[in-house]
Amino acid sequence: MTETAEQEDNWRNTILAGLANYIDAGSIVAGSAALALWQESYHLSNDFVGLIAAFGPNAIGAGVGALIGGWLCDKLGRKKIYQWDMLIYALGMSMLVFAVAPWMIVVGFLIVGLAVGADIPASWSLIAEQAPDNKRGKHSGVAQALWYLGPVVVLLMSLALTSLGVLGARIVFAHLVVIALGLTLLRSKMKESERWVEAQKSDVKRPPFSSLFKGKYLTSILGLVGMYGFWNLWAGTNGFFFPYILRTMGAATQAQSVAIQAVSFFVAMISVTFVFMRLSDKVNQRTLFIISAVIQIAGMMLLAILPLTIPVALLYVFLLQFGGGFGAQSFFQLWSSEMFPTMLRSTAQGVCFAIVRISLGVFSFFVPMLNATGFTNLAWILTGFLVISGIIGALWAPRNEGKSLEQLEAEQANPGLAPQKEAQVACTPRNANA
Repeated sequence: MTETAEQEDNWRNTILAGLANYIDAGSIVAGSAALALWQESYHLSNDFVGLIAAFGPNAIGAGVGALIGGWLCDKLGRKKIYQWDMLIYALGMSMLVFAVAPWMIVVGFLIVGLAVGADIPASWSLIAEQAPDNKRGKHSGVAQALWYLGPVVVLLMSLALTSLGVLGARIVFAHLVVIALGLTLLRSKMKESERWVEAQKSDVKRPPFSSLFKGKYLTSILGLVGMYGFWNLWAGTNGFFFPYILRTMGAATQAQSVAIQAVSFFVAMISVTFVFMRLSDKVNQRTLFIISAVIQIAGMMLLAILPLTIPVALLYVFLLQFGGGFGAQSFFQLWSSEMFPTMLRSTAQGVCFAIVRISLGVFSFFVPMLNATGFTNLAWILTGFLVISGIIGALWAPRNEGKSLEQLEAEQANPGLAPQKEAQVACTPRNANA
């Protein structure tokens, strides 16, 4: 294979793997819109709707799926999981397309959540393992850009199909089914991760699962879960008070609300593309994370301190989405791929992802109560979440830019490894021009 062809193949694999993020975010937004319609059609209680949401792709279902899928991914290989889980996803999503009873909605959302969760560690591991050592952040950024693209497409489709009611929601779900089936076909032509294959052939035994909860690996898990977990509590709760912001701004129509939300996700895509993808492999990653955290904290504090006017709300949207593009979520994907050995990489990602998503699912039950305490109080609570996330990230954030996965693995296994020895264990960057 020529160098140019290899580069194209790497990017193709990155996009095919990264579409898991598109499906993840698209499922969350599409499900949120459809649940409101189903609640009216089937006279579902608020508690029942909350239970569906908690066990769907946004929370507990995805967390459990990631835990199981991550372990299977390290045991059986990345390809088997990221190929076949899309068929399971298509099955669950098809139940939502053709749902005619509440039980089909519950089962469909649960299957979708499990499949999405299983795909995340498989896809993220593949992206990190096939990317050039000096462009791992750039390749990871593609998946994050696709995560923000999912809601934009779903929101615009939902807006265009508003007049169709539940049928419009079914059409939105159907487009996700088509993408999942297409991914199954295209992913069948992808190769297994070379690093995973090499690790399988190695004489070194696979570390036991328990090793994740010792030493440097435990420190990494605590750092990742703390940094991303508190940020995700903000992100998950944001959905509750964002409609309030839109109403206060006077964006009373659905078209206006959807337009503002779509623009906010688009701003995040721009941030991922032009900040994270360009800088994360070159500059001090800890500094980049801290800048992001400060920007988001400043944006959140605007709502806690100032009266909610249109300029304040728009500035809030810009700061939170721009800062978020090169912040906690993007670095969570990158660092969770880098801080663990190949034979435990997906398992560790699944553990971290599961803790974060399940915690969000549990916390979601208390959000309405927090929301009832008043908008300003909730704004301060969410500011606190971002501050805690920023502090944990600032204290723990690694400096992995430009290092090979093999070098990082050696550093984790031998914390006292001298710089000159690090250079000896580090591999020559793979496909440096990809």
